[in-house]
Amino acid sequence: MEKWDDNRAWFLVLPVFIVVAFSAIVPLMTVVNYSVQDILGPGQTYFAGTEWFEEVLHDGRLHEALWRQLLFSGLVLLIEIPLGIMIALAMPKRGWGVSACLVTLALPLLIPWNVIGTIWLIFTRPDIGMLGVAINKAGIVFDHTASPTDAWITVMLMEVWHWTPLVALLCYAGLRAIPEAYYQAAKIDGASGWAVFRYIQLPKMRGVLTIAILLRFMDSFLIYAEPFVLTGGGPGNSTTFLSIYLVKIAMGQFDLGPAAAFSLIYFVIVLLFSFIFYQVLQNVGRREKQ
Repeated sequence: MEKWDDNRAWFLVLPVFIVVAFSAIVPLMTVVNYSVQDILGPGQTYFAGTEWFEEVLHDGRLHEALWRQLLFSGLVLLIEIPLGIMIALAMPKRGWGVSACLVTLALPLLIPWNVIGTIWLIFTRPDIGMLGVAINKAGIVFDHTASPTDAWITVMLMEVWHWTPLVALLCYAGLRAIPEAYYQAAKIDGASGWAVFRYIQLPKMRGVLTIAILLRFMDSFLIYAEPFVLTGGGPGNSTTFLSIYLVKIAMGQFDLGPAAAFSLIYFVIVLLFSFIFYQVLQNVGRREKQ
């Protein structure tokens, strides 16, 4: 009886498992089903085995989209993580300025992703956009609809503006959790600002930085709405990331088998890189503690 009483709490978790089953596991199994079949029509299917996986893995356009995606995610991390840390360090620790900074930083995070793309599409247009017109009037030819370089710059600016506040807020929370006694001890020892950051602030922020890096990598690797609205994957295929290419296969060409296989490969890639990032960050933390 006591054993039964101890395990009754698990029934409180049962609704969560049911919701997860319908929202994640069932759709995933549907994708797995499509990935090994060829659908010829209503009720007309045949087992394709690994045919779609082999086709997708040998797709040159997929390889290009993958390298494009890796470059984009790498640039996102290289820019947003240091920038978020600097913003968090520059924010006030007390007073009305704290609330003002937190509200201001949170504003981009409240805007829907497709609206973000629309805002930047209008903002950077070379004919009517405030930024686009200003750049062209300065003598610099800028048109993200015609130049792949300009398209990449615009997408990166949009991504940094949209998501750096998340990194800054996480880092600020980590900084505020550091006891004041650490700073007082460093002041007594005559530690420089860099020494305080290197040996007090950065180690204490490791937990939130791990979360920030994992979230930003996964979000940037799965980005779709913003670049699709802004550039549509163009000009050409210069901003066709993995998610946009997947939608083109699934919805544009209606190749459900290859699209399903692509989805599973995409899923494995995100999990693999996230696991690698997590392990590397954890190993770095263990070495510094030793």
